[in-house]
Amino acid sequence: MNALDLNSISRFSPYRVWMEGSEYRFETDHGILYAVEFIEEPLFNDLHAYWFGLYNRSHVASPGDVKVRATVTCIIEGFFKANPDILLYMCDTADEQQAMRNRLFLRWFNAYARQHDYYIRSELVIDNGEENYIAIIVQRSHPDLQSIINLFDDVIRQFQENKP
Repeated sequence: MNALDLNSISRFSPYRVWMEGSEYRFETDHGILYAVEFIEEPLFNDLHAYWFGLYNRSHVASPGDVKVRATVTCIIEGFFKANPDILLYMCDTADEQQAMRNRLFLRWFNAYARQHDYYIRSELVIDNGEENYIAIIVQRSHPDLQSIINLFDDVIRQFQENKP
């Protein structure tokens, strides 16, 4: 994966973003530390796909903060500027709030001014009896968009059929 342009991200982001290890981090006005990580997913063969992870490293409840959404959006935009690839997202299931996290993520993305430039879709899958939400985001201008959508459909179908 190509590194993100931290100067560009921080210029437009309400919170300063820095790199620590493999994570892009930022701290809110409330002192809450967030980390964003991108992990390569080989399932998409020659197409480069990455899992997007957003983590609250402070492990404390975060009050509603629109600056978090804006910062995460800047990081995602920075990802696509550096990597015209596939972004995947699975909601954390730790406290069974995955449906709420999925709605929040989609609401954040739908509030994004350039959302029309991206194909985004979220699907509910059941894996070992647990509900999971998996989303895909791809630039609509991607030359392999239809193949990517078809491959995502196949992956979702395998999850739904509980096949390895």
